[in-house]
Amino acid sequence: MKFDPHHCYDALVVGSGATGAVAAQTLAQQGLSVLVLEAGADKSVGDALGAEPLNSLRRVAHLSAGHHLLQGQHPGYWKNNPNLYVNEQQNPYTTPADQPFLWTRGRQVGGKSLSWGGITLRLSDNEFNQAWPLNHSELSPHYSALEQQLGVWGGRDGLELLPDGEFAPPAAFTPGELHLQSACKQLGLPFIASRGFPRHQAKRDGCWPRYSAQGGALAAALATGLVTLRSGAVVAELLLSPSQDQLEGVLFIDATSGAMHRAKAKLVVLCASTIESLRLLLLSRDDRCSNGLIDPHGLIGLGLMDHVSVARFFALPAQAPAPLGTGLSGAESAFIPNTGEGYGLWCGVQRFDPPALLRRDPKAAIGFLIGHGEVQPNPSNRVCLDHGRCDAWGLPVAHIAMAWGMAEQTLVNLMLSRMQTVVQAAGGEIKPIEDLFRLALIEPWLTASAAGSQAVPPPGYYIHELGGAPMGDNPERSVLDRWNRFHTCSNLLVTDGSCWPRSGWQSPTLTSMALTRRACLAAISRQ
Repeated sequence: MKFDPHHCYDALVVGSGATGAVAAQTLAQQGLSVLVLEAGADKSVGDALGAEPLNSLRRVAHLSAGHHLLQGQHPGYWKNNPNLYVNEQQNPYTTPADQPFLWTRGRQVGGKSLSWGGITLRLSDNEFNQAWPLNHSELSPHYSALEQQLGVWGGRDGLELLPDGEFAPPAAFTPGELHLQSACKQLGLPFIASRGFPRHQAKRDGCWPRYSAQGGALAAALATGLVTLRSGAVVAELLLSPSQDQLEGVLFIDATSGAMHRAKAKLVVLCASTIESLRLLLLSRDDRCSNGLIDPHGLIGLGLMDHVSVARFFALPAQAPAPLGTGLSGAESAFIPNTGEGYGLWCGVQRFDPPALLRRDPKAAIGFLIGHGEVQPNPSNRVCLDHGRCDAWGLPVAHIAMAWGMAEQTLVNLMLSRMQTVVQAAGGEIKPIEDLFRLALIEPWLTASAAGSQAVPPPGYYIHELGGAPMGDNPERSVLDRWNRFHTCSNLLVTDGSCWPRSGWQSPTLTSMALTRRACLAAISRQ
């Protein structure tokens, strides 16, 4: 359907990525008319996914032009179509000189779901009991509904700190992973199949990957006939009633023409991604515009989080060859979950082996371990507006100030120690990637990037930014209530990563999707 500026929609969703798609589906399947506003373009499946060797040529072009100098430091950039990443010259942001932040963004229909790694771990009550206004049992039905709809793979492992879900059977381990699992068993550590999405196979999944919005919730939303999708719509401001306690709609800019439009709705669901949602809330706050959002305690943007991460490669003694077709994905990998210490280790062995000529020891089984650890909210880690710099549409950009502290460094040391213990128990050795592979032309880039460095990557690198508009029962310490409603504006829901009061250690996307489904169903029940 075509956008009608005179129509008052039942609901308006800002963003069409993982959470925006779930919001649109949930609302539309309950009979509401829904307008979805997406800042980026509506790409065809071919334009979105691309193919080699064109994707590599595009990377060269984008990096040479300075479009992706920051985002290109993440390994995911090198496996996806680079056109799924924003032009950093059109979409700048600022940081303190001594606090780098690597912000990865995707502005297109489907958002970053098109480049999502596809790991889907539930949070446990170990996390929910720390500052969250809900528990696992309240969110479990929504986790289950999404796991079943999306066809998540995984095992039922009976771990209290990593609740089981509704899974299709897990992927098989490689011989090297079975060897590592045996070593973990001797150490008394769990070693489980990862939970998530397998690599995309068009014959099985359809033309869109199942982990993408277009391959799941957004497709279901559009199938209702009640959803209007307007791409190229850069939302600039939330429009409040004179009483400032209700939204009347939003103001958005046509990304191509620059024309301003108003869209009216009875309910607005903000799913633009953590930092973009915080920027929009700040752009709409009453200290910037008349009749703006009331933030009585000045909490919006405070307490930004991202998982602290550290990665190591290693070589194990020779193992039986991995089966043909073995690959790496959110489901085709493994986890060594934490034991209450606030971190987990994602791993894989024999899942990215290049030809023997490029391997320094062709007999060794090569693996990786990536730790991601919980980060506590700290008011000094924050997002605010930089009024001295604007994006291509004239909007003040985000200023992101975030740095690791002693707690994060302690957690990194714990993760590195666990990695060393596990690899040594398996008879292996941790080595720099250049000591494992002959990398030829890409070695200078890799060793200079965050991905190849032995140092701890800066905040933002793991693409798990969270917080800044936390949920909570106390309005003096939270921005949203337990149903994701803005405390001073009850028809505004914020359900993406910005609503998290604590980060946990698990990959956050599935939890954000479940929170979105829960919040939208509750909003419908109140009407």
